[in-house]
Amino acid sequence: MMKTPVRAALALAVLCGGLSAGPAAAGGGGAETDASTWAHRAETSYRSLQQHLYQGPEQHGLYLEKTPRTQEENEHSYIWPLREAAAATVDLAELPEAGAHYKQDAAERFSTLRLYFNPRDGRPGYDSYLPAPLGQGGDVFYDDNAVVGLTFLDQYRSTGDELHLRRAAETFDVVGRGWDDDPAKPCPGGMHWVDSPDNYMRAANVTGLSAQLAAELYAIEGDERYLASAEKWYEWNWSCLRRSPGLYDNSRDDDGTVNETLWTYNSGAMIGTATTLYSATGDRTYLDRAVEDAAGSLAYWKQGERLHDQPAIFNAFYFDNLRILDEVRPAPDYRTTAAAYAERTWKENRTPADGLFRFQPSGGGDHAPEAQAETLHQSAMIQIFAGLAADPS
Repeated sequence: MMKTPVRAALALAVLCGGLSAGPAAAGGGGAETDASTWAHRAETSYRSLQQHLYQGPEQHGLYLEKTPRTQEENEHSYIWPLREAAAATVDLAELPEAGAHYKQDAAERFSTLRLYFNPRDGRPGYDSYLPAPLGQGGDVFYDDNAVVGLTFLDQYRSTGDELHLRRAAETFDVVGRGWDDDPAKPCPGGMHWVDSPDNYMRAANVTGLSAQLAAELYAIEGDERYLASAEKWYEWNWSCLRRSPGLYDNSRDDDGTVNETLWTYNSGAMIGTATTLYSATGDRTYLDRAVEDAAGSLAYWKQGERLHDQPAIFNAFYFDNLRILDEVRPAPDYRTTAAAYAERTWKENRTPADGLFRFQPSGGGDHAPEAQAETLHQSAMIQIFAGLAADPS
């Protein structure tokens, strides 16, 4: 099973995002594409990822950040692109017919992810770049660690291997260090972006994704400390960064300054967290909030080119979380929006010669034929296609 049915078995659910009526329609009626076509596109895009960005077993199963690699770039990718390649491979391993072919690849991804773990002096975590001997190391970004933990849970649900559950719990302990308990700051609380004394920002992405990790752990294990953290972290985003239904400002600085940039994945993390909390606790307030945020975010993101211009990887998060909600409270707009986006991106952003997706420097927008293709966004499109393949309607 894919993410969606696996999570559904735990009474969870997933999400889809929006696209404009004009350009989305130009994408070609994505909602009419059948599951086998989406699966074919996911597999085709994965083969291109492996051909052009995967560095092979002799390079520890690592990936390039971008192709073609320039001399100034690291030899291997940062952890975030690798995490997304892992998530994409888990999705492929859950495809109804072809999934068995990808299970060994998925297992390799998680061995490779562990290469980024640094047990450093009492403050362990997944570094942004490979520690020695394979690299120079990097900072512990709490958003990186939160999404790594979520992917361990996907693999745990797929395989039943308790090691992945233990490692997800380990990342929960890492991100928990990011909570700011200084009562003197404006809107006290929130999660730091990076484990550094120079951090000045409490971010929606870290706080929402960490809340989602805690909520999913609670749904599996029933440990009250996970529930307490999920509720506290979720409520901070709701109270301190929610601009309107479904829209969350990027961050709040220690001096109270708010970065009002909007991203689809911040909408998604809050919808997914609320739905998971509802499923795990039965508290109807969370479901009502999830539905309200889904409606508000779709109303915003479907306007003009907003969804098209978002980074592809952020849209992958958004659609995944809309499917979580759709399993609990179905609404056709969730899937049709994701399908329209996926159809358009397949037709307009893919370079047929190598099967790679290319975007503007932001990671979204119109096709940029001369741009480097990235592991991050190639993996995002695999996830989106595979999610549509596993969620026919």
